Amino acid sequence: MYKSTVEWLDSRYQIRSRVKKNFLDKTVPKHATAFWYCFGGLAFLSFVVQITTGAFLLFYYVPDPDKAYQSIYYISHIVPYGWFIRGLHFFCANFMISFVLLHTLRVFYTGSYRNPRELTWLSGVLAMLLTLAMAFTGYLLKWDQIAFWGMTAVSNFMKYIPLVGNDIRMIILGGDAVSGSTLSRFFALHIALVPAILIIILGAHFWMIRKLGISRPL
Repeated sequence: MYKSTVEWLDSRYQIRSRVKKNFLDKTVPKHATAFWYCFGGLAFLSFVVQITTGAFLLFYYVPDPDKAYQSIYYISHIVPYGWFIRGLHFFCANFMISFVLLHTLRVFYTGSYRNPRELTWLSGVLAMLLTLAMAFTGYLLKWDQIAFWGMTAVSNFMKYIPLVGNDIRMIILGGDAVSGSTLSRFFALHIALVPAILIIILGAHFWMIRKLGISRPL
């Protein structure tokens, strides 16, 4: 059944020939086989794991000030293998940040940001900032004492930004202090807006890499 299904799809959409042309037969420079050229791919793999584990966590997480912490406890201690899914989500978040930073340092060190790859570099920097934004918004979703007071401290620093500090603080918090509105906003940012923008940026980033190729080392 599997073979006949693949044959049926391939006869209509030429899937295997497209995969062979665009992935299996793609020439890669010899220098790009070094392990420090793998950080970008590992960061993307971590992002895929984040999306997958995050989707499972959404089955049980409740973005409500009265229930958020209890739902996290329920996932970690009651749901079968919930501790594993949550742990994988947590550690892959740290791995993703580490790999993105290492990838950025590698690109900078090897001069891969130079002409004609300036836009590839800029899209990568934007992807790095969005990765940090995902980590920042996800930190509050635990809704424990550390997350609550940590966010309170960070939001207080925003007041010192000249001219627009208070406005930015009000928009992010949804009020004058960390509250249920803050949790709702961070939940929407973490699971929808930031990942959606990141996927678009990564699509453009990968397309430019495919178009321009991998640069040579210094």
